[in-house]
Amino acid sequence: MDQLPHLDRTLDALDPPRWGPPAADATHLVRTVHAARRLPLGELGPVELRLLVSQRVALPYVLPLAVRLLRAEPLLDAFFYPGDLLLATVGVPAAAWAALPEVAAELRAVVAALPGAAVAELPRGAAERLVRFAAPPAPPGRTGGGPTTPTAPRTR
Repeated sequence: MDQLPHLDRTLDALDPPRWGPPAADATHLVRTVHAARRLPLGELGPVELRLLVSQRVALPYVLPLAVRLLRAEPLLDAFFYPGDLLLATVGVPAAAWAALPEVAAELRAVVAALPGAAVAELPRGAAERLVRFAAPPAPPGRTGGGPTTPTAPRTR
């Protein structure tokens, strides 16, 4: 993952369709996301990455960048509090991670290496979110947790 392609290109170029300008009455959040899509990937910082991940924008491009930062500093304060980028990233739906299994494995390793004392300092519920993310993905065709017991066919 150290060789990230496209760092000179923008999300508008990589993740079609290109977004037009935000509406005149758009919220600050909408204007900020639109602006982040126009920055070259190499210029996206922790604040923009946390925002894009939280808003589920262009995840195939932004998740590898976020995980690269988290490998270096897992509890990075991207705007709100230490660990906010980590918690935004582990909160991404499993379907997005399914397309990026190597990146997901790297983030699981980051989560597994977190000291318990550091996790205890995160906001309430963070430890459970980290544990849920770090659990191995379910095999294809399985949606629930735990082993299943086959049932005998019903006879009439």
